Amino acid sequence: MGVSLKFCGAAGSVTGACLLFETPRARFLVDCGMFQGAKTLKALNYREFPFSPRRIDFTLLTHAHIDHSGLVPKLMGDGFAGPVFATRPTVDLCGCMLPDSGYIQEMEVATLNRRNAMRGRSAVEPIYTAADAEQSMSAFRAIPYEKWIEPCSGVRVRFWNAGHILGSASIEIEIDDAGGPLRILVSGDLGPDAKLLHDDPEAPEKFDYVICEATYGDRERPRVTIEGRRRKLADIANRAHAAGGALIIPAFAVERAQELIADLVTLMNDGAVPPAPIFLDSPLAIRATDVFVKHAAELTETLDFRALMRSPFLRPAESVDESKAIHRIKGFHVVVAASGMCDAGRIRHHLRHWLWNARATVLLVGYQAQGTLGRLLRDGASSVRILGDEVRVGARIVPLDEYSAHADREETARWLAARGPIKRGIFFIHGEPSALQAMAARVEQDGMATESIVVPSLDDAYELQGARSLIIAGGEPRLVEEQVVRLDWHNDLSRLLLDIRDRLDAEADDRRRAVVLRRLRRALEEENTG
Repeated sequence: MGVSLKFCGAAGSVTGACLLFETPRARFLVDCGMFQGAKTLKALNYREFPFSPRRIDFTLLTHAHIDHSGLVPKLMGDGFAGPVFATRPTVDLCGCMLPDSGYIQEMEVATLNRRNAMRGRSAVEPIYTAADAEQSMSAFRAIPYEKWIEPCSGVRVRFWNAGHILGSASIEIEIDDAGGPLRILVSGDLGPDAKLLHDDPEAPEKFDYVICEATYGDRERPRVTIEGRRRKLADIANRAHAAGGALIIPAFAVERAQELIADLVTLMNDGAVPPAPIFLDSPLAIRATDVFVKHAAELTETLDFRALMRSPFLRPAESVDESKAIHRIKGFHVVVAASGMCDAGRIRHHLRHWLWNARATVLLVGYQAQGTLGRLLRDGASSVRILGDEVRVGARIVPLDEYSAHADREETARWLAARGPIKRGIFFIHGEPSALQAMAARVEQDGMATESIVVPSLDDAYELQGARSLIIAGGEPRLVEEQVVRLDWHNDLSRLLLDIRDRLDAEADDRRRAVVLRRLRRALEEENTG
């Protein structure tokens, strides 16, 4: 038996990162993330893993984001009994994020089960609970950057700063092989150049294989500086102030929320933005901020992070009552709330409260996956459904890509070039199809042989032997490619219902609306009998 690699997530899509390595002596995972976005994709979180958790010897985590770490409690509940290796900041952040994920699942399942009871449907169970997540933390082992460890005989690993979020890592792996060690690098999520809180990504060179993310493989951003980003943020905030409403910012609770607060406080301190309360309405973001303060010495030396987080402008909203009280605030104020893709958390309540209002501004500062509310807003939806209500979009929707925590196409290409020579192949993952194909074309321009560039599909497996990787015939994938990359029927249904409402509202009177409904009913009946 040689060395094989199976892509159990983030293949052909962005979320659910999970790589399964099998060697003659060990089986191990790199990441065990939750699928996010369209409901068809999220349904994979409830299904069995495409491997036996009991047979996994250890797990390596690149960073704490839920799409990379979020199924670790499920992994342990299904029989995994090995250690989980990660950097110390990642361990500390997972200690906040995984229990929060479990709590969210408990709350959402409780709501769903109330609806199921009314409809006569069976109750469902959460993927895991907050208590399950707390218990899973006993398996975590903190390791430093740039120090070799040997999790099992014949496998050595070393973590390098990936510049993505606090504690993020690219993972260097050496596996004993007959012809010498097989050298593999897993990029994890790569940060962009000139990030506020972290140094640029780094890693060694000379690998057999590199598994690389391509989230923004089809984008080339203008060069971003911290000062330029703050100028754009100030312009948006000042226009929101002039409009007289709230500036609503959906933000990932880890890293993005802290960056935004640091920039907003700096701008208010400097007089570039009128002073106003900045509500951090996310218990997870509040706890994560405490972790950032704990590790402030590991952040870049260009700002006093602790002082910024003590600003009188910052108003943490821990309790539900504190969150609800924000809706009573009049005039200009800022609300930073999770989730960043608007799919969960308190941000949905703020959007329902403000989205219809032309005085409000919604600032989108993160990646918005297919099938999410944030993606619908970014793509210009005129109305959306939030918490069961139809809400017209009257607010100003503003994307600001300068806060991206991911390298763009050219930054990724430069990072890959610095890892060379890459002898056998590059696998591109963690991206939508257009980004993956664009990134593959970009490295081909740099001289990488076409046959050495692979864009795997979900559940594809490869033998890492010989001059290049060879795909291994296996069972049926859990989802076919079309299901992974397109909006699913849940989104189509929501769009159809909104279109029907628009048509009914456009009719002159109830008689004309009744005609429209009769035509719809007739079309359904003809479809059923056709």
